[in-house]
Amino acid sequence: QVQLVESGGGLVQAGGSLRVSCAASGRTFSSYVMGWFRQAPGKERAFVGAISQSGANTYYANSVKGRFTISRDNAKTTVYLQMNSLKPEDTAVYYCAAGRLPVAVPRQYDYWGQGTQVTVSS
Repeated sequence: QVQLVESGGGLVQAGGSLRVSCAASGRTFSSYVMGWFRQAPGKERAFVGAISQSGANTYYANSVKGRFTISRDNAKTTVYLQMNSLKPEDTAVYYCAAGRLPVAVPRQYDYWGQGTQVTVSS
């Protein structure tokens, strides 16, 4: 079993940057694809991106491509989401998730963090 805890959310102005982290427990972290999702009020949970087990491959939603970067440190069992050029529409609760495939479907992920709020002011 994997437990995930996000941190680093907050309030930032449009155009600014923020990095959120997701710390995982357990020695099997490196065997999981790690995904990031976000959910805005009244909207469904949406795929942001994912990173392969080794970190060699990353995948992004079109809405964040070129602005967001996912990385991981398997030694620290932590995955990161670096967000640049933030827009008000990026405002959401951001979740990390652990799964077996880098897919955009939330139900394909086995474990979830509690989420961290990111608010981008205009």
